[in-house]
Amino acid sequence: MVLPKSKNAVGLGNSLMNDRFGKGRGSDRKKVSAGIHRTDQNGQTYVTNDKKEAAWVKMRSVTEQGALDEFLSTAELAGTDFTAEKMNNVKIIHHDQKNPYLLSATEERSAIRKQMAKRNRLTVPRRPKWNDQTKPQELADMEKASFLEWRRGLADLQENEDLLMTPFERNLEVWRQLWRVIERSDLVVQIVDARHPLIFRSEDLETYVKEVSPKKNNLLLVNKADMMTLPQREAWADYFEKARINYRFFSASLAKERNEAADLVEDDSVQELDGQQDNVAGQPDRLAEVASKLDLQDDEDDEAEWASEEDLDEDMDSRTRILTVDELEHLFLENAPHQDQPEDDSTSHPHKTTIGLVGYPNVGKSSTINALIGAKKVSVSSTPGKTKHFQTIHLSPSVLLCDCPGLVFPNFATTTAELVCNGILPIDQLREFTGPAGLVAQRIPQSFFEALYGVKVRTRPVEEGGNGVPTAEELLTAYAIGRGFATTGQGQPNQSRAARYVLKDYVSGKLLFCQPPPAEPVIDGRAFNRELYDMRHLPRKRQAVLAAQKEGEITGEEEPSLMGEVQGVGNVPVQGEKSTRLDKRFFGPGKGSQGHLSMPFNHQYSEQGQKQLSGRKLQMVTALEKGVDPAEMKLMNGKKHFKGNRRKKALGSLQDD
Repeated sequence: MVLPKSKNAVGLGNSLMNDRFGKGRGSDRKKVSAGIHRTDQNGQTYVTNDKKEAAWVKMRSVTEQGALDEFLSTAELAGTDFTAEKMNNVKIIHHDQKNPYLLSATEERSAIRKQMAKRNRLTVPRRPKWNDQTKPQELADMEKASFLEWRRGLADLQENEDLLMTPFERNLEVWRQLWRVIERSDLVVQIVDARHPLIFRSEDLETYVKEVSPKKNNLLLVNKADMMTLPQREAWADYFEKARINYRFFSASLAKERNEAADLVEDDSVQELDGQQDNVAGQPDRLAEVASKLDLQDDEDDEAEWASEEDLDEDMDSRTRILTVDELEHLFLENAPHQDQPEDDSTSHPHKTTIGLVGYPNVGKSSTINALIGAKKVSVSSTPGKTKHFQTIHLSPSVLLCDCPGLVFPNFATTTAELVCNGILPIDQLREFTGPAGLVAQRIPQSFFEALYGVKVRTRPVEEGGNGVPTAEELLTAYAIGRGFATTGQGQPNQSRAARYVLKDYVSGKLLFCQPPPAEPVIDGRAFNRELYDMRHLPRKRQAVLAAQKEGEITGEEEPSLMGEVQGVGNVPVQGEKSTRLDKRFFGPGKGSQGHLSMPFNHQYSEQGQKQLSGRKLQMVTALEKGVDPAEMKLMNGKKHFKGNRRKKALGSLQDD
């Protein structure tokens, strides 16, 4: 018999509930966390424990989420419960010449006009007002509420207005880093990629900087400007000035090369000076003479370097000039607001101008800082989102740099492929590569692609619906075959692996395309970039191979020529193999005269191409033509059986007997 349960006994479930609601005793009660209050659909409130995550987990950049993950994160911010419903949303994609992940020119212009009408609603999250009396938990709750309201506004913009937006940063911890950088910076510098400046620029961020303090200033630094030609920089300079944007052109890679060249010259001078010191020890006059020669040599090198730069920039003005490191530091001090120093500053430290560097991942913030300080102080990576916390670096006694983690600001987009090609989304985590590869195929001329990689792209013939522009599959198949990329087991061209290489070359600038500025009428992108697709923009090894191929030193398949694209000749649809064979048979040399055939083209499907009838089939066709019964026709012209004659002869012999 089971003993009755004591009313004073405490089970496991009651212990867990007491621990959750803080009903423990003594030291156990102090260890209980506050928890998160949630409300279910019936209006009842319950408490769940807060997740304890490591710092690196909290600072993970979240730019793209599925529908379920986005819904769960929103519900967690709001502290609400939910129920799931099964829905059948099926989308059928037809596989044809048109890429389903890209838009046509008409659709893209229509989408851009619709986006411009709603651009004022494209904002960045604001940090709530706080003071010294605000408690940390209270400020955290206010920040969560403000962030949730901001996300609801963007969701309404996507769903109700039917607008496509870029994947933006959805992690609150990353936005908190931006808030701190803006609050402590005197000048906020937005670094954008010169190949597409507008998609990396956040207009509302400049407004928010002025809301934090009217004394703060903004600057748009167009990085990687060495990838643009002079006419392209002039076109963008006209647009920036018309829009009243404070901008300057800069190139972190070019500044790095100049720093390395200067260090190399300095090292050579030091080594020469050390050798001269060993030989002229105890001869001060000789040492002074060597030092004067070194100074003279440095002056001559500087004059030669500046002369080459002047020759390069002779047609440039201040609007299109690519700034050097010294000019950029001087520009920071010019644009930073003037700080009033106290009269008696003997005991107080002088104020340092703080420069906040903000921008999308992979636009070159860390590389810009490395070029400024001339040494590697910030880690650089080609993977977006390398910097996780803002860092402060002393550039000079009067300038302090503040590097913010890479942030994907909310912006309107036409396709996700545009974000991948601009380096906003990581390529290694890419699942759908048809759209980005198709965009590369549309922008990069086929002849330049073939000359760069030494491959041959087989496009769809005109009789099969081809239009002369390679598709993503055709481009990736040619690259995979040229590099020997094959799938395991089946041996088919590995398009997924080829897409990663091609897209990384596009992001790095090996396959170069610069977006033209907005204008009326719309500037053609192929015409805007036609100067980038000649022999000079190929690597030196490829130039040497093509030059040797042209001179006949190398035998093999003929390399493609770039002259058609340089002269503005568009792509022409190729002719299929069937049409080529037919033309060769008709117009090529043969037994008879050219251009004449004894049989029609469809003779194999007519009576002339069929086998002649015989036997029963012939009798059947003949009877039908004469209008008689096939059975009678068989008796009239039937074949006599040899056994019948034998029987008749046997019967005749018996009768004679």
